[in-house]
Amino acid sequence: MALHVMDEANRCLQCKKPFCRDGNPTKPEKDGCPIRTNIPEVIRLFKENKLDEAGKLLFDNNPLSLVCSLVCDHESQCEGSCVLNHKGVPVHFSTIEHYISDLYSQKMQVVPAPSNGIRVGIIGSGPAGITIAIILSQMGYQVTIFESKEKIGGVLRYGIPAFRLPHSILENIEQRQLIDRGVKIRPNTLIGGAIGLDDLFNDGYKAIFVGTGVWKPNALKIKGETFGHVHYGINYLNSPDSFRLGKRVIVIGAGNAAMDVARTALRKGVEHLTCFSITSEVAASHYEFSYAQLEGVHFAYNKRPVEITDEGVIFIDVTQDEAGDFIDVAGTQALHLADSVIVSISQGPQNNLVKTTKGLEANQRGLLTTDDLGHTSRAGVFASGDVVRGARTVVEAVAHSKVVAKAMHEYMQSLPKA
Repeated sequence: MALHVMDEANRCLQCKKPFCRDGNPTKPEKDGCPIRTNIPEVIRLFKENKLDEAGKLLFDNNPLSLVCSLVCDHESQCEGSCVLNHKGVPVHFSTIEHYISDLYSQKMQVVPAPSNGIRVGIIGSGPAGITIAIILSQMGYQVTIFESKEKIGGVLRYGIPAFRLPHSILENIEQRQLIDRGVKIRPNTLIGGAIGLDDLFNDGYKAIFVGTGVWKPNALKIKGETFGHVHYGINYLNSPDSFRLGKRVIVIGAGNAAMDVARTALRKGVEHLTCFSITSEVAASHYEFSYAQLEGVHFAYNKRPVEITDEGVIFIDVTQDEAGDFIDVAGTQALHLADSVIVSISQGPQNNLVKTTKGLEANQRGLLTTDDLGHTSRAGVFASGDVVRGARTVVEAVAHSKVVAKAMHEYMQSLPKA
């Protein structure tokens, strides 16, 4: 493995203008690394056998470096922007980052920073919440994470299959990057239920961060969607062993989450699975699509679900006009048989906090309203991640949360001293 990674590192040209980090101005769709990892420097340190320095550089910039090495959309970011990608194969930095991060995460030593006596609450332990907790605990804040589920991780644990992101990585983060830094964790605690935001402020929390993600599945709103053999993708990924899908399954949707659903279902015993896309191509990344094809997922394109029956799903063929609107093709309705149907067309926020907290505003989609620094409409309450921007990537959540952590620090330091 080490020799293979070194071969990959030796291909790096050490560009003076690293598109892998900053993006290629001629390809605005590829913005390099969203968190601006200093990729050439990491590779240089690695080639000089300075693994600890390379690991520290990665984790100082991105506390979830190991996670991102596995789940980032590298083909649209660092690797997609690599100058070698123009005429050949890009440097696969994901492989290099994973090797360094995995090694460093097992040996990194952290100790609690001297406490500044200021209490901070983190609601939700997904990528955004973990990032905020790590950064503020490093500054000496007394951080408590409130997680509504049994274990930390949010979408990392309950939305990404373990075959893509092993749970051992999350256990390492919990112990070495949170608990060892003095972060307190309260599992199975829903804020907006027995405890509300006002209760936290009354107990002396000076700032509260909301990173509750998006867990409410979007519905098709078609006939038959309430039937017992119909499920939602985010619910299935949350606990796949709880479902009995049968041998033949239809997945409605073709994004990255749908690929996760499909690949998980095949691993759980489904024999025939087809993903249906309303467009002429999948929305998933090329890598995820390729893995799904390799593992036996079938695909059907230009089809819109009309009705779900006990036997399967009735689809109609569609075309797109110049404006991008979908037009049904008359006479093409057909029943596609399935034992179970999984709807995977993204999701939105649950809105428990908005419903139970005065002065906390959300937009029409239910996403929390914030400024660029994460300030919500409620003083002392900050937010970032999917609950603000909708379902996005892990690295985008980490990048924005770094900005919000700084804003929270400046806010708390501006408060009158007790």
